[in-house]
Amino acid sequence: MPKQIAISEVATGFRYLLSETFEGVHGAYLDKGTSLFETLEQISAAEASQPMGECATIAAHVAHTSYYLRVLEDRMFGRDLSYVNWDTIWNEVSSVDKAEWAAMIADLLLTYDRIMDHLDQSDDWSGFTELSSLLGMIAHSAYHLGEIRQMMCHLKG
Repeated sequence: MPKQIAISEVATGFRYLLSETFEGVHGAYLDKGTSLFETLEQISAAEASQPMGECATIAAHVAHTSYYLRVLEDRMFGRDLSYVNWDTIWNEVSSVDKAEWAAMIADLLLTYDRIMDHLDQSDDWSGFTELSSLLGMIAHSAYHLGEIRQMMCHLKG
């Protein structure tokens, strides 16, 4: 019989990777000081609003990250997803003022915290939906973190 991994161990692994992506490096794949929240602390509202040619702003990347985390959170709980429109953020978010930037980061933190709380309740998982949603969160968040860090490189020269 194949060896089974307890869902609590899977949740611990997801927590480890998500926390590295968002909060601080544990040694899985990021360099020290390069997690998403550490990165965003270094970016002003003006910098977050700076267009990169035809590309989205950092503010749009942060808004999108928060949005897709909420979508995948809703997917994990089997909620209605008929509201999903992936183009909304990219079309509506470009520049932000200082208060909007702070609120955007606070919203991302609240969503992230809810997801981390869900990982603490992994005994209730049914399987595929939770696993695939969390894998998507890790991969997609890491992608946007990379995009934001590349944009910072150009902004801060």
